[in-house]
Amino acid sequence: MSEPLFHALFDQAERRPLTVSELTEAVRRALEARFSSVWVEGEISNFNAHSSGHWYFTIRDEGAQLRAKCFRSANTRIRFRPTDGLHVRARGRVSVYAPRGEYELIVEALDPVGAGALRVAFEQLRDRLRAEGLFAQELKRPLPVFPRRVGVVTSPTGAAIRDILNVISRRTRTVHVLFSPARVQGEGAGRDIARAIKLLNEHHDRALRESRKDDLVNVLIVGRGGGSSEDLWAFNEEEVARAIRASVIPVISAVGHETDFTIADFVADLRAPTPSAAAELVAAQEDQICSALEQLGQSLSRLMRFKIMEARTRVQEHALSQVSEEVRGRLNAARTRTNSATHQLQILMNQATSKI
Repeated sequence: MSEPLFHALFDQAERRPLTVSELTEAVRRALEARFSSVWVEGEISNFNAHSSGHWYFTIRDEGAQLRAKCFRSANTRIRFRPTDGLHVRARGRVSVYAPRGEYELIVEALDPVGAGALRVAFEQLRDRLRAEGLFAQELKRPLPVFPRRVGVVTSPTGAAIRDILNVISRRTRTVHVLFSPARVQGEGAGRDIARAIKLLNEHHDRALRESRKDDLVNVLIVGRGGGSSEDLWAFNEEEVARAIRASVIPVISAVGHETDFTIADFVADLRAPTPSAAAELVAAQEDQICSALEQLGQSLSRLMRFKIMEARTRVQEHALSQVSEEVRGRLNAARTRTNSATHQLQILMNQATSKI
């Protein structure tokens, strides 16, 4: 037997047993040091969204399972809600839950496998809001025929606001624009859009209470220009959808290009394929009526010219007719008699004055 091993048999320090807590803590430190950031792929089961906001679930495959939890501070950044049976790829750190002596994965990021996270999030929110009735057709409000003031929610630096102002200034002379700028992309953009919608509604409510009719906002345009699904994501956020539905002012959604669809399109009163098309809708009635009036004016002018020509023709025909000659003869005879009577009257008056 080797000397170190022989002494170790009688060394009290070596023979002191570890407590369960000490061993668990040592294992925890070793696991966290070794697996401080690891990706794990598997199927979710036993998913539980706790009232605290934390998520608890199991990730498993054919041969093993791993308990996992995702704290509220982390899952608020995850754009979809996990469900049992969903195949995912999770990133996190391995740790030990001491009270049960179980190792677990503390999840910091979660992505679906086989379908994009954005697509899953979009479909989940769409289905949930549809089930609540937010997309119901009977909730859709008609646009005003002659809007006097249009509220616009978009980026102050994007092409959308320029396109909207250009169309409105070109197509109408009576519509005024009230602009509420908002970020339309990136972290916090959805919250900013919802805030801008509420701000315009508050302005409208104040004007209504104070009987300032000229300051009422008749319709809102909420949108932005085109971009990737990631760029347009703010318009798929629940906060924006609920702000649109809560708006007392009718809302036109105008997000991206014609092929882009967002949650905002489903919940809005009317969808326009582009911001320019939304502005066209706002100005359409006035433009149509102006065109109709112009056409009616032209038709009236043509009709008046026709009537004048027709009357002139009838006068010329009467002037050349036999009846006209007879009338002219009678008038001449009457003029002759009148002249003769006038002459006789003048003679009689002269005679009368000479006797005086």
